Amino acid sequence: MEYVVEMLNIRKEFPGIVANDNITLQLKKGEIHALLGENGAGKSTLMGMLFGMYQPEKGMIKVKGKEVKISNPNVANELGIGMVHQHFKLVENFTVTENIILGYEPKKHMTVDIKSAAKKIEELSKQYGLNVDPYAKIEDISVGMQQRVEILKMLYRDAEVLIFDEPTAVLTPQEITELIDIMKNLVKENKSVILITHKLKEIKEAADRCTVIRRGKYIGTVDVKDTDEAEMAKMMVGREVSFKVDKKEATPGEVVLKINNLSVKNHKKVLGLKDFSLELRKGEIVGIAGVEGNGQTELVEALTGMRHVESGTITYKEADITKSSIRARIDNGIAHIPEDRHKRGLILDYTMEDNMVLKAYKNKPFSKNGLINRAKIREYANRIIETFDVRSGEGGQSIARGLSGGNQQKGIIGREIESNPDLLIAVQPTRGLDVGSIEYIHKRLVEQRDAGKAVLLVSLELDEVLNVSDRIAVINNGELIGIVNASETDENEVGLMMAGIKRGDK
Repeated sequence: MEYVVEMLNIRKEFPGIVANDNITLQLKKGEIHALLGENGAGKSTLMGMLFGMYQPEKGMIKVKGKEVKISNPNVANELGIGMVHQHFKLVENFTVTENIILGYEPKKHMTVDIKSAAKKIEELSKQYGLNVDPYAKIEDISVGMQQRVEILKMLYRDAEVLIFDEPTAVLTPQEITELIDIMKNLVKENKSVILITHKLKEIKEAADRCTVIRRGKYIGTVDVKDTDEAEMAKMMVGREVSFKVDKKEATPGEVVLKINNLSVKNHKKVLGLKDFSLELRKGEIVGIAGVEGNGQTELVEALTGMRHVESGTITYKEADITKSSIRARIDNGIAHIPEDRHKRGLILDYTMEDNMVLKAYKNKPFSKNGLINRAKIREYANRIIETFDVRSGEGGQSIARGLSGGNQQKGIIGREIESNPDLLIAVQPTRGLDVGSIEYIHKRLVEQRDAGKAVLLVSLELDEVLNVSDRIAVINNGELIGIVNASETDENEVGLMMAGIKRGDK
């Protein structure tokens, strides 16, 4: 059997943690091979070694049957190995072409030959069905398009083996379907793909084989067509996982949040949210369903105080908070799990324990007369880290940047829920989480509801909205299309509403 890449008995340690403990992965030429594992199982670390970002302590890597030492990413590129990282590495105000040729510029009489590069990029884009405009600026194109630029970067450098690190975490359902087609095109053209993911549905749709790792250890490699989702979930988490949310009927109390004819401008200075009204009661979860970019961000930022309201009012616990400061809202019991964990959720160069008290450090018991009480902060942070299973080498002392995306996410959710809010605004709360963690977070959201809190769930995952919410408000192009009871609707109806078709219209 000819393998294009073999990673044999790999071991990698970081301070306080064995990230990879004797792991083997063998990639056949022309296959899509999924690497499946929970958050912090060691998937990105393993691939980081194949891409030359880390060196293994033990084990060997072979490329096309020859043992190699991949001392840095340039060596990986020379060996024909490319990687699309979870958080893209692009220069915002450069064009697509400028980004692709960075560090690899074609020269013509001492100047960079942009024209010939753009032509080559256009040809590659056609060959693999990527539809990228070589002259567009990164800041003007969608996240899905930016990802395709990262793919083109690898193809431009003649990569044979393409590693995708959690590539669907930032995509809309439609873009996910398109990405899977792109991966299949790559394989048709004799490339080989490693897909790092924890989404079982995508593995079933895209992958030929799947290698599972759990807590840094190798569990097994299976043929995808012969293995069902429940079986893979069990290999990944080590126990049976329920895909259904277990909850009783909601018993809503009084209105906590009343949004009245709210209009908010987006960053292009036109109305992103138009005349939007909604009520949210104690003891219920209201889901907001919609395709990305239809007004969700404007709504959430208006509610949390991050964006100016053009017209309309926000009433919270019977007081008008339309113009209240962010801090006043937090102190009044509004918690927010933000959509972008890096921009809005964490200070990446702080420790996890400092991140856990970002909104509360000035309150008792964390400080007194302006003096910080370290011991109390540490105790509180460690409780959140344990309760929410935030995995890191050094607990609360770990720097936030060093945690895997899913563990950063669990930290943020823990901080917001532990602040004991009256209104919890959860935006994409399970983005980037594995099935075991998703099951846990959904439980905690329902628990908040049952404790009489109001929960507003904004998610692009339609399954999640249908499964967790009691009522669903559908938003399209900044407008409320309608509100349905979750128990009386289905994916089909909500999907049509997301496309702007109201109930009763056909």
